Amino acid sequence: MHADAFDRYHHGDGPLHRLDPRIKVVVTVLFILSNALLPDGAWSAFGLAWLAVLLANAASELGIDFTFRRSFIAIPFMLAAVSSIFSPFGQPLAEWTLGPIQLIPTDVGLVKFGSILLRSWLSVQAGLLLVAVTPFPDLIHAFEHLRVPAVLTTIIAFLYRYLFVLTDEVMRLLRARQSRSAALPGQKSGRSVFWRAKVTGNMAGQLFLRSYERSDRIYNAMLARGYSGQLRTMRAHVLRGRDWLVFAASVFILLLVQLIGRLG
Repeated sequence: MHADAFDRYHHGDGPLHRLDPRIKVVVTVLFILSNALLPDGAWSAFGLAWLAVLLANAASELGIDFTFRRSFIAIPFMLAAVSSIFSPFGQPLAEWTLGPIQLIPTDVGLVKFGSILLRSWLSVQAGLLLVAVTPFPDLIHAFEHLRVPAVLTTIIAFLYRYLFVLTDEVMRLLRARQSRSAALPGQKSGRSVFWRAKVTGNMAGQLFLRSYERSDRIYNAMLARGYSGQLRTMRAHVLRGRDWLVFAASVFILLLVQLIGRLG
């Protein structure tokens, strides 16, 4: 089973690993919300928020640049906001003509685009750090403690758990396809594009049927073992004094970020 296909948890015993998962989830959500509420062009506040991320990286004992090295994978998605450069407000900086389309970047649009990039980049780093220092089952139980609807947490938990199983099913189907489309040396394996599309469709159908049958067997097995709609854990989560201290310090830093963002 490809258990590492989606799991990004890094085992460790750092201060962030030992922190209660509810505190980590709440602080991460507040951090992302704080970034979203910062005004455009609040560079000092964005810098302070990044400093907080670096300090959290150091506390995780995974390396101060742990999230920095992994956050660039999200940049192509952040570039979806490139249209904000051409804001109708502000002073024009240039004028580009692409056939019948006239593009005019402005200073206000450029500031807005940079702010969107920083917000997204910092938020991605916070999310990466959260899943790196918190086992996924602990995240699910943290959601339950925070009163996230049980149906939603159960669906997420089972989706995560059986993505590994589905990955193995897909790997077996791909190996079966390769073994049936072998070719002589120097020849291209497989057939036409339509043949490949037909085979891919058949594979998707088989994967759906296998998933449906497996889900029925799993559900019956769970009922036989006393499943009542609630996920249980052997690791009880108890809030301690250090958890509340970290939470208070995090809220103070986020309030300071907001203050600097509005006065800077």
